[in-house]
Amino acid sequence: MFNGFRGSLIGVAEALPGISGGTVALIVGVFERLIGAASQLTTAVRLLVTGQGWRRTMVEVKRVDWGLLIPLMIGMVAGLLLSARLLAPLVTDHTQYAYALFFGLVMASLWIPYSGSGQRWSGANYGVALVFAGLAFWLTSLSVAGAADNPLVVIGSGAIAVTALILPGLSGSFLLLALGMYEPTMDALNNRDFAYIGTFALGMLIGLAVAVKTLRWLLENYHHMTLVVLTGVMAGALRALWPWQGPEDDRSLHAPTTDVPQTVGLMVLGFVVVTVVLVIAHRKENPTRGRGRHARTSARH
Repeated sequence: MFNGFRGSLIGVAEALPGISGGTVALIVGVFERLIGAASQLTTAVRLLVTGQGWRRTMVEVKRVDWGLLIPLMIGMVAGLLLSARLLAPLVTDHTQYAYALFFGLVMASLWIPYSGSGQRWSGANYGVALVFAGLAFWLTSLSVAGAADNPLVVIGSGAIAVTALILPGLSGSFLLLALGMYEPTMDALNNRDFAYIGTFALGMLIGLAVAVKTLRWLLENYHHMTLVVLTGVMAGALRALWPWQGPEDDRSLHAPTTDVPQTVGLMVLGFVVVTVVLVIAHRKENPTRGRGRHARTSARH
């Protein structure tokens, strides 16, 4: 039951652009176990698909932490469905306010990839981040939402969104918003469009098997530069969440004109929410930090 509750918190976070499900998984203490279980499961699927033997496949399947994974997945689905039911009307009927809240959420989340490598940024790093920010800014001026009925686009969206599971700070819903696929996906969940959901799930499986493993390899071998690039991409993709923009068919940006105080207030609220989440996550990772000399001495003993 507790793992199911943990999963529901992760599912709710995944529906909120700017709050990473990976960050919440870190806070509730299941991040490493979840990634390990997902990695073992994708390895089992790969063994089965490539015909390397049923016995080897079953050995890998038995290694999966099912006691964690099953209740966690059930909770994630329940939390995601509940959030989709509540958030989809908000985004559709109050787009400016919703985007303002999401803008603040994502802006605060930039701190995670920026500080995550543990190294100081050089001038060249800022240059690389700026280049990728510009690229992301241009890409998010486009939209694939009009192609939401194209199975390849839906599969690609699922593969891209699932990468958020491996990197605390990167939100799957934010990636969908940047692609223009957030509302179609939320609508499919609310309307129980199983054809869309199944296609999207297939993309997530492909993403777990390919994109996530590739990202893990990049983080293990080029950790600092990967986070530099991700910081730039997230910063540039904030364009997709600017509250004052034209309809989805042109996505042109406008200067603040309507309901400015309320909109800016929601930006600040989103920023504060993520900041609080990050502070809790930091204390979770460093439980003895700030407890004084006695805590450090006890830790050494």
